[in-house]
Amino acid sequence: MSRLVTIGKGALALTLRLPQTGMPEIIAFDSAPAKGLSSPPPHGQGTSILGDIERASRTNGMDVTVSGAVLLPLGGMGFFGWPAIAGHRMGRDFILQFSDWQVEEDGHQTKLKARDAVAHMGLTITLEAFASGVISIASSLGNEGDGDYCLERCMAGSLLIAAGDVSIRGYRGMWGREFHAFSEPLGEGMWLRQSRRGRTSHDCVPTLFIDHDKSKFAVSLGWSGNHQIVIDKLDDGRRLVHAGELFEPGEVILKPGQSYQSPPLYAGADTAALHAFLREELLRWPEGKMKPRPVTLNTWEGNYFDHRLADLKDQASAAAELGIERFVLDDGWFGKRDDDTTSLGDWDIDPRKYPDGLSPLVEHVTGLGMQFGIWFEPEMVNPVSALFKARPDWALQVEGRPLLLSRNQLALDLSRKEVCDYLFEKIDAVLSNHDISYIKWDMNRDLTHVGGVDGHAVTSTQTRAVYALMDRVRSAHPGVEIESCASGGGRVDFGVLARTHRVWASDCTDALDRLDIQHGISQLLPPELIGAHVSASPNHQTGRRHSLAFRALVAMAYHFGIELNPQALSREEGQELAHYIATYKRLRGLLHKPEASFQLPPLDGRYIWGAGDESRIALFVAQGPQMMAEQPAPIFLPERITAQDGQWRISAVHPAGPAFLRISEAQKKLLAGDIQFSLADLARTGLPLPMQQPESAVMLEIEQVKGGSING
Repeated sequence: MSRLVTIGKGALALTLRLPQTGMPEIIAFDSAPAKGLSSPPPHGQGTSILGDIERASRTNGMDVTVSGAVLLPLGGMGFFGWPAIAGHRMGRDFILQFSDWQVEEDGHQTKLKARDAVAHMGLTITLEAFASGVISIASSLGNEGDGDYCLERCMAGSLLIAAGDVSIRGYRGMWGREFHAFSEPLGEGMWLRQSRRGRTSHDCVPTLFIDHDKSKFAVSLGWSGNHQIVIDKLDDGRRLVHAGELFEPGEVILKPGQSYQSPPLYAGADTAALHAFLREELLRWPEGKMKPRPVTLNTWEGNYFDHRLADLKDQASAAAELGIERFVLDDGWFGKRDDDTTSLGDWDIDPRKYPDGLSPLVEHVTGLGMQFGIWFEPEMVNPVSALFKARPDWALQVEGRPLLLSRNQLALDLSRKEVCDYLFEKIDAVLSNHDISYIKWDMNRDLTHVGGVDGHAVTSTQTRAVYALMDRVRSAHPGVEIESCASGGGRVDFGVLARTHRVWASDCTDALDRLDIQHGISQLLPPELIGAHVSASPNHQTGRRHSLAFRALVAMAYHFGIELNPQALSREEGQELAHYIATYKRLRGLLHKPEASFQLPPLDGRYIWGAGDESRIALFVAQGPQMMAEQPAPIFLPERITAQDGQWRISAVHPAGPAFLRISEAQKKLLAGDIQFSLADLARTGLPLPMQQPESAVMLEIEQVKGGSING
């Protein structure tokens, strides 16, 4: 009888049958143990009676049983779908067939190992079950032969979707318009999505949510380079979803004894599982625990390249008075960086702007009780720079091809050790000589002509080198947090988040555009990891004018910050902003509490999100475009929020005078806190709030009333 291996339990479990020859067959991938098992443990081995029954093929089909529903299917031996692994030795050994599966278990990790004695290749599949309910799969293919092996494809893993109607949800977008959710049904053919941009990308995030009556789950690839997700329909109507790296031609050639290690594929039952995994298992915080997310001022939109020490000190002083806790010096402090045409790569402090170095500014900021952060874009170089003048060969390039600029810059070849050493030394010098606790790590272009020293493509090596450089910086400076920024949200994935602590969701800080961006990214990341800032009005990207209340409330539930010159605020604006900063500080423990946050689907231009626990609820309601309906629909909160007992009331409304179009007397009493209600009543009838003006927001604080009674 075949061996079974089960990974995970509870919300999501993967059960595999290990044949003597062939790939592991997926017996079940769902929220319950596979039927027919002889009592397998939640994580371990068992047997299956029904799983051992061979399914005969149709007449004129294969005379041997060939299962398509396998982990990492291979071509050439009766499987006619999309092979998850492909390669060859100069045209030979183009077929792989692994045998004699061995199982190694270590805690929550299981390794499946097999060999192909004909092609002289070895395969290891590593599966891990996490307490959050997330499962990870990664593959490693090794060359055990005498000659080189050209690897064309090696997916991280494969997951099974039941037969029937299936729809998928994912993200599309562009610079300034990231994380716009799309949904589409799957058809008869193969579904394929690829990114060749050399980073996670704005338009093709490697995350999908699978919706089927019998199987709902999310898949996300932990990788920041070229990638692909493929959904292949099998002969019996079921589907396999594969995810992994996308190689350039000839990019991965395994010499004898070498192996390829895929990035991990993560699968979770839903958004809650992904959030729990990130919070509890993936992120590595300084001192092992996340501290309350500090209110951050980033200097970019308030200053751009115009760095004046006295003015920056004054801005820092004004920021401290507002209650800001972290001051981040953005682009423009190094080389001769007066605009974006020069000095990337010259990571020495500009003596024209900072004649005594950065210490006077850093010491002023930290003396005010704030943390100091700084911007780097290590992977890039301007042709107009001392570095490029001295080492033009350090740029990624292909002999005979022109060097294509994007944002006036080229990418450095991080596959070269000397380049990584140079970058680490420059970053280390700045961090070692100053009290800096935060890096905004940027990447402002896609990769083109990604050729290494030997002329081969090095996109995969480039991505791994970036990870290694981040790891090296973190090892040398374990107290420093890192933000992942890539022209905004161009590098947001579980690979980079294993090394960073926050993402910049978009370079667009317009509150109206941010409604869609933040709603979309919140399906993937918990709010405390998402940078959201209050910027100036009119907005620098769109020119729109918005109230300070709208800008602040749209940003508040996330990692809240400021993207403007605080000295440009009027006295009234400063007082209002200080109020919202103080409110964020008071509520962030709730807003960022595990399992507390929620998002409702947008309806008629109305966006609703917030957080709640056993004693209080923070409810944000924003109206984007003008509503079509005569009245807004009542608001129904998630069941886990309304399950609380007792009587409740609205205890505070922000702003004090919301931009309502029309309001009844009863609604006035409700908002004033004069009406108490049970959450069971709210679950039945919904919260009847007034219609809001377009491009406005309100935040309600709802609290439990001790000993209250229903009235009104």
